[in-house]
Amino acid sequence: MPIAEDLGLSPVWVFGAFTMAMVISAMVGPWAGARIDGVGGRGVLMLSNLVFAAGLCLLAVAPTPLVLFAGWAVIGLGMGIGLYEAGFATLAGIYGKEARGPITGITLIAGFASTVGWPLSGLMLATWGWREACIGWALIHLVVALPLNAWLPKGTERIAAASTPVEDGPPPSRMALSLLAFVFAATWFNSTAMAAHLPGLLQAAGASTTMAIAAGALIGPAQVAARVLEFGLLRRFHPLASARLAASAHPVAALCLVAFGGPAAYAFALLHGAGNGILTIAKGTLPLALFGSAGYGARLGWLNAPARALQAAAPLVFGAALGAWGLHAIWLTAGVGVLATAALLILRR
Repeated sequence: MPIAEDLGLSPVWVFGAFTMAMVISAMVGPWAGARIDGVGGRGVLMLSNLVFAAGLCLLAVAPTPLVLFAGWAVIGLGMGIGLYEAGFATLAGIYGKEARGPITGITLIAGFASTVGWPLSGLMLATWGWREACIGWALIHLVVALPLNAWLPKGTERIAAASTPVEDGPPPSRMALSLLAFVFAATWFNSTAMAAHLPGLLQAAGASTTMAIAAGALIGPAQVAARVLEFGLLRRFHPLASARLAASAHPVAALCLVAFGGPAAYAFALLHGAGNGILTIAKGTLPLALFGSAGYGARLGWLNAPARALQAAAPLVFGAALGAWGLHAIWLTAGVGVLATAALLILRR
């Protein structure tokens, strides 16, 4: 890892800095959501671009591990106020109950993030170095993302004239909130575990290195295809229906992998990717459909705080399981997926 080599650190410390950033983002998320509820998302999202740029610049000039951790701490703040949850809260404030379509559209575009981001990062790293790559991404935040966020409507006034306010009933029960928070945490855990260890898992199932890499490349297209399906056919149904279907996809994929081994690598990647693609949308649409728009941003921040913490721990936990159990580590994520599906079945409209 270039950063670790340059600073004379073990890669564990670099990943630890990233984990710290995830924890900070979980702490900041509820505040950012409440702020968006009150004043709209334009200013918060624009601030996130400035914060991301500042954190990336700190990384770029980091002479010591202490400055490296400081840079990641600033990036964690940017993550807490500028990732999916903040975007979803902004859309809910603009479109009210009609936000499901825009939320799906945002995640559809974001499905290509890794397709563009990884090659671009690799190109900057190979051409200039990791410090210059950080500067490059900081400039992208300032030159591309900041002006785009500046085009958002000011304040909290909705721009969809045909949209009627969401009818907010009694406050949601603690049981319903706890179930949904568990679903988000469980599905984020599985998603991050697979993102970190998918090639190793598929190879443990008997797939060749080439097959494992090729199967992993299908995750992105599967996510995008599933989001297109959500944007078209599944949007006719309540978000609970599509979320239940999506949560069950990973356990079914796990059964296929254990039953058929390496040849099922492609099926596993397609099923897992499709389920993950729809669940990303559900993280924005389910709280809106179940609990209404009042306090949506703050509620979304609290619901996703446990998910951020588990997301940070997932690579370490699943990596240890994979090293100890091999292919049978998949039963850990399959069991988590089954529990998430069961929680969604308990939830009612």
